[in-house]
Order: sequence, then C-alpha cells, then structure tokens
Amino acid sequence: MANILSNLEQVKEILNGVVEISDSGVKILDEKKLRETVIDDLIYTAVFSKDYNLKEEVKYIIREIANEFGAVASSIHDLYMAMGRGETRNFTTPAVNIRGMTYDVARRMFKVGIRNNIGAMIFEIAKSEIEYTYQRPSEYAACVLAAAIKEGYKGPVFMQGDHFQFSAKKYFENPEKELNAIKELTKEAIDAGFYNIDIDPSTLVDYSKETLKEQQYHNYLNTAKMTDYIREIEPEGINVSIGAEIGHIGGKNSTVEEFEAFMEGYLETLNKKPGISKISVQTGTEHGGIPLPDGTIAKVKLDFNVLRDIGAVARKKYGLSGTVQHGASTLPEELFDKFPENNCSEIHLATGFQNIMFDLAPEKFKEEIYKFIEENFKDEWKEGMTREQFLYKSRKRGLGPFKYQWWTLENKEEILDAIEKKFEFLFEKLKVFDTKQYTDKYIKLVKKSYVKGSTKDVQQKAQEIKLEAGAD
Repeated sequence: MANILSNLEQVKEILNGVVEISDSGVKILDEKKLRETVIDDLIYTAVFSKDYNLKEEVKYIIREIANEFGAVASSIHDLYMAMGRGETRNFTTPAVNIRGMTYDVARRMFKVGIRNNIGAMIFEIAKSEIEYTYQRPSEYAACVLAAAIKEGYKGPVFMQGDHFQFSAKKYFENPEKELNAIKELTKEAIDAGFYNIDIDPSTLVDYSKETLKEQQYHNYLNTAKMTDYIREIEPEGINVSIGAEIGHIGGKNSTVEEFEAFMEGYLETLNKKPGISKISVQTGTEHGGIPLPDGTIAKVKLDFNVLRDIGAVARKKYGLSGTVQHGASTLPEELFDKFPENNCSEIHLATGFQNIMFDLAPEKFKEEIYKFIEENFKDEWKEGMTREQFLYKSRKRGLGPFKYQWWTLENKEEILDAIEKKFEFLFEKLKVFDTKQYTDKYIKLVKKSYVKGSTKDVQQKAQEIKLEAGAD
C-alpha cells in the first residue's frame, strides 16, 4: 500500500539515493526502486495530500522525473499532419477519458501500449469530467506520467483536454466572459502538459439561421479565437494539437456542406497558424449511450458515411488528419474495426470503462455511492426516469467524492484486469498496434517543466458538498 507523505522532508527522504534533484537538473540513481515503491508514494501524495503546496511540489517532481526518464508530455499534431498527407496507414487513435482509479487505469493502458508497440494513444479528460471526478489537469497529468514511469514507458505521452465546451446560455448572456473562462481552463491544461486541446463551441451552432455559414458563425469564430490564443501561450517548440467540432454530440448528423461552411469561416477568421488538426462530427451517437428503463443501453444507428465523407474532404482539401468520433465506448464491439476504414483519425472512449468499474465494484460500496447520489443529486432525476436510468446517468457523480475508496478497493485488480482486456481488444480493432514507428518518426520530444501554482485545489468540489475524498 502506498504512503501519503506529510511534508517535503519525507519526500526528500524517499528520494534519497533514488533521484537526485539539483539546479543542474534531475538524475535517476536507482530506477528499480523508483518504479517499485517511490513513484507510488509520490503519486498518492500528489493526489491525496491535504497540503496544497506539497501537492504542487510533488507534481513538479513527478514531471521532472518523467522528463528525465523519457516519458514526455507531447503534442500529436505532427503525426496528425502526416496522416493528412497520407504518409501513414489507416488507424484510429484511441483517446481514453479516465474518470476513476486514474493512476492504475493509465498503468494498464501503458502495459497494452508497450506490449503492442503502440505510439498513437491519448489520455484525456473533459471539462465536465474535471468537475465531477475532482481531477484538475495537473493531477490528471501527474497520474498519467507517474503511470508511465511505473510501467517503464518511454516516448511521447499525449494528454488531451476533451470538450472544452462553451455553455450556450452563458455565452449569449456574456460572450467575452465565457470565452475567457475557456481560455483560463485551456491555460491551466497547457501549463500541466496537455498539449492536445479539443475546443468545442459546437453548442453555439444556430440552425435557425438561413445559411450554413451563418449557422456555424459563433462556432468558427470562437474556434479561431481559441486557436489564436493557444498559439500565443503554447510552449516554444510545441504546436499544440487542436480539435474542432461542427455538430454537437447527441444532435443532428453532420454533413460535408456544414464542414466546408465551418472551415471557410474558420480559415477567414484565423490569424495564427497552424490551425486545427482534426474535426469532430455527429454520427448518431450520444455520450454515455441512451439508457433504457431497465438500465441497459439502447442500440444506436451509427452513420459511418458521415465519418468517411467528411474525413475524405478534411484530408484532401484541408490537410487534416480526418474525423473524430465521440460517444463510442458503449457501441457494439463488432463496429470498431470500421473506424480506421472510414477516415476516422481519433475515437473518444469513456463510459464503457466506467461501466466496467461499476459492474465489478463490491455491491456494498456501490450502494453507498448510489445512496449518496440519490441524496445529493435529486434534481437530475427527471420525470419518467426509472431508478436504473437515473443511476446509470448520474453514477459518475460518485467518482470524485469516493476517489480514495476507488483507488484502494479490495478487488481493484479484478476491475483493472477487465479494463486491460478491453483496451487490448479495442486497440487491436482500431489498428493502433505497431504505431510506435510513426510516433518515433514524427514526434519530437520537447521536455518542459510543470508550471507550479497554476492549478486550483482539487478538493474544492468535495468541500462544497462537505464530503472529503476519504484519504484519512
């Protein structure tokens, strides 16, 4: 069991003879001990210590060790540009949203990556997930980089801000305020090592307007503004990979004409290059799937023609990597090998792994979470919903407040084994085995330090609902 260290002296004590930190840099003296025990204590301290300054210092140390070790926070932009030029075989990069047990789940993802020479895989967290999982970008990045060290992974580590989404209500009340809120989150993420950002103003598309370009106006305008902002603040030597979205997931299916109208407006408005590297489209899916009254998931009719047709134009006309599929982890398994065949360069996977966690969690623990949700999130229980539907939709709310319990579950290995098996299956279907050849060729490792003090306290949400994460 890992230790949660109390102060910097204890941190120095466990690093003694293992890692040397001086003004001239970091030197790893005992890699075996670092990977066996020390990195576990560091990450548990970074996540569960109640001392904000200590957490910031330990996150910085983890990042510095990861840089020296060779696990380097990176942008996938140059690989995606090569895909757009047709210089790679067809594959679909899995972007996995890890909502709980982040350090351990990331370890399993790296295990699968190392075993199968995978270079193209992304660790991501969405704006909404940051809130309900109590994982600010800096904590998430520390977990992923610590996992890379633990498993002996060396190479680029792609971390992504997913759905940095504009609220239509807030935007139309005060456009500048909402834009600045997205900028603030984006800076926090980039400071933490997220060099892949998906901007999502697709919520601002107005289908009541007459022309497609007018419909996409607020979408392309804010995507361009955010692209310019990212180019201003990104670290020297790194082109952050930027994604855009033309159709809000769960809405109507996207068309080639909508995409071209968006790109026309975007390129006219954009001041700083390079622009986006991929485009998210709506194909008929919905985030998390659609729960039926008994709690099972409804079958979805997914239109691969949308991915194929828009992806073809994205590559040939604009040099982008292709299309991006959201809301995919609950789709039938037999569909996954179709994504690489249909110009889909990236696929986002989240709820399916969360479902494995809840399906295999001890019943007593699960009921404790469900009771907490029923007491604290009654307002999300919409009229006509069964208890099963409500809990399926809302049980993600039990990840942040019970974070420590999830990390220390008695049957954690059983859950992780099932998740690893799913990673292996999906990654093979998506044809990302042996993509290390492409990351070796196209991704230059640029080592940057973590910017200390740029994050917010991860426990702030827990305090709001007066429930500690349980690290005592």
